[in-house]
Amino acid sequence: MNNDAIKINNRFVFSMAFISALGGYLFGFDFAVIAGALPFLRDQFSFNEYWDGFATASLALGCVIGCLLAGNLSDKYGRKPGLLLAAAIFFLSSLAMAAATSRDFFIACRFIAGIGVGMASTLSPLYIAEIAPSATRGRMIAINQLTIVLGILITNIVNYSLRNDGPDAWRWMVGLGAVPAALFLAGVWWLPESPRWLCKAGKNHQAYQVLSKIGGKTYANNMLNSSGMQITSESKVRYSQLFHKAVLPALLVGMGLAVFQQFCGINVVFNFTTTIFASIGFDQDDQLKQTVFIGIVNLLFTLLAMWQVDKIGRKPLMLFGAGGLSVLYLLSGFLLQQQSSAAAWTLLAAIGVYAMSLAPVTWILIAEIFPTHVRGLAVSTAVVALWLAYALLVFTFPILASKLGTYTPFYLYAGICAAGFIFIKMKVRETKGKSLEETGESFFTH
Repeated sequence: MNNDAIKINNRFVFSMAFISALGGYLFGFDFAVIAGALPFLRDQFSFNEYWDGFATASLALGCVIGCLLAGNLSDKYGRKPGLLLAAAIFFLSSLAMAAATSRDFFIACRFIAGIGVGMASTLSPLYIAEIAPSATRGRMIAINQLTIVLGILITNIVNYSLRNDGPDAWRWMVGLGAVPAALFLAGVWWLPESPRWLCKAGKNHQAYQVLSKIGGKTYANNMLNSSGMQITSESKVRYSQLFHKAVLPALLVGMGLAVFQQFCGINVVFNFTTTIFASIGFDQDDQLKQTVFIGIVNLLFTLLAMWQVDKIGRKPLMLFGAGGLSVLYLLSGFLLQQQSSAAAWTLLAAIGVYAMSLAPVTWILIAEIFPTHVRGLAVSTAVVALWLAYALLVFTFPILASKLGTYTPFYLYAGICAAGFIFIKMKVRETKGKSLEETGESFFTH
């Protein structure tokens, strides 16, 4: 490729990436809002540790459905229609949750919200991967993680500001999700369709127009002439194709990374901040204040990851995350067992390590490693595994904490992170600086 003749329109690429990544904000919002709402929901609907876990996990169960829908819909109709549907579902479910008058209706609405979140969590990084040039793809996909983190931080701040607004404060907490959903819906109308999907659908002229806006005519011609862009919709993508020898190695790695990102345990700190810090004597005000501190640390280290991911590479950051969390969990478990307030510092450090490693890089790798012709379906399958793992994680933590002590699960998570370190070392290949077609090939040509 004649790079001298190519000038990437970075503003246009960033605008597309940021708007698509607003789907990540919805993920961050619903992910964080439950931590602030749970103390009120326990009083409103008499939640115990089982209902705490199920109400939290219901989002993930909906996400599984959303991921399955996203894979099929996006391969058949395009990435943009799927993003529009995700925004609409989230908008309506946020308003419905705020109006809930019973435990079962609230959980059902949270499940439906999960369908929208699941679709967005699949399609946002997928869309960004397909429109971003290889030199900045990691940073662009990491914008999705940045919006997740902003969603968590802003939601935690809002939760904290509403803490003294009476027993119905939770209704405002969950209902405000309609605002970013409406902004996301409006933004997606402006987005062009993914040029790679357009090529797969045989719409090369439309793909050429989008690619020309990204990098000019030379860039568009070079991309359209590359082998990975020459795929058309001659046959329907089927799940059986994921088990082909050209795809299966990447699928197993993608699903393994997705499951590990959840079983590493950090999301119990995000979702059950109040439970964890109550166990070492923090009152409700301080518990909600800790969610804000967690959100700030999460944001700062996500920005660091965005700066470094296209320089250091994916694999070194993943190894750092797995190894660092294993050590920090051992310390956190010990300090929680001693009921020491110093556990707050080790858990904040764990958030920082996760935010600059496993959190963004897992999504980047999942979006990068699959061949173009099955990417939508393969990404959705990997993300289904992620959400199932998340559901199991957040359902079991309140029960384990109640029966065995809040500290016990952290020893388990430390062992899982050590195993994850070995998995990454042995199975993950570096994708930094490679085209999507090259990364898809690397898992079955070496």
